[in-house]
Amino acid sequence: MRTEPVLVSGLIEVCRATIAANTDSLCALDRAIGDGDHGTNMRRGCEAVSADGAKLSTLPFPDAVEEIGLTLVMNIGGAAGPLYGTLLMEMGRELRRRDETSEFSMVLKQAIDAVARRGRAQEGDKTLLDVLYPIQAALAERSPLGEIAIRAQRSASQTAPMKAMRGRASYLGDRSIGHVDPGASSCALLTTAICHYLEEHYPQ
Repeated sequence: MRTEPVLVSGLIEVCRATIAANTDSLCALDRAIGDGDHGTNMRRGCEAVSADGAKLSTLPFPDAVEEIGLTLVMNIGGAAGPLYGTLLMEMGRELRRRDETSEFSMVLKQAIDAVARRGRAQEGDKTLLDVLYPIQAALAERSPLGEIAIRAQRSASQTAPMKAMRGRASYLGDRSIGHVDPGASSCALLTTAICHYLEEHYPQ
């Protein structure tokens, strides 16, 4: 994983801009099966991270990732804050434990498993895990970044026919079927933005 300050600042900005551009659509998805505030919550979290961007860019990459996770926990409301925060905090800790030659897909797997434990969820429960696990599998297969982005988008779309088993959407039972999960959608949007940024600035 590249550790230059420009990488951290670039990823922060591309994620902030992506969520800002999709705030309304994420809220619309959430209105169908939740509180309707997923987009605004995600935007608030990304803006808080962006506000700390200068400081974060001076940290070693694992420390920056962990700090971003903590910021998200403190600034994103609902279930998304603890889940996204856990993902990044665990990722930062795993990166710090391992040397730079470690397979990043295994780092991500440990972090995703921590999210699953935190949310007491599994793949198929109609959550962001339904995007995260396919992303991790694609990384383990050494898929190109463009293919990883496509898989993320496809995986988010595939949550529509699922019945929600966790979170507020689970209260709807069968009525949750037919709607894309908002968390899966934001996860796919962020993954796509990150993949395109890395593809442009750090080609494989």
